[in-house]
Amino acid sequence: MNFYTRKWVRPEDLNGNGTLFGGSLLRWIDEEAVVYAVLQLGNGRVVTKYMSEIDFVSSARQGDLIELGLVATAFGRTSLTLRAEARNMITRRSILTIERIVFVNLDADGDPVPHGHTEITYDRDRIPAPIDPPALD
Repeated sequence: MNFYTRKWVRPEDLNGNGTLFGGSLLRWIDEEAVVYAVLQLGNGRVVTKYMSEIDFVSSARQGDLIELGLVATAFGRTSLTLRAEARNMITRRSILTIERIVFVNLDADGDPVPHGHTEITYDRDRIPAPIDPPALD
């Protein structure tokens, strides 16, 4: 698993207990995971379909640094499955793991479409072309 993204826990990321709000962490993971999926599938039209059980095992406090790790675990015909982990760089403890996050590759109409990939890439050859915004009437 590669850990590329780091986040700094700021006051607006805290819950009423003064620790990292789970919703903030899940937003960070979903954002990072969709970028990873876009790069793996070579398509800017991917959506989160499923997240498995989320197991919070520790937390973080204001000022802590969090790192997010992702790895592709399966390529389906129209989907990509990832595993995610977030860990606290200060305490060196895992905060949570998500065993399965499934993304679906879509066409311009929003329908699932085969992506044709079967393995992880670390090259930039799959960066998608810009998506044209919908025409305004």
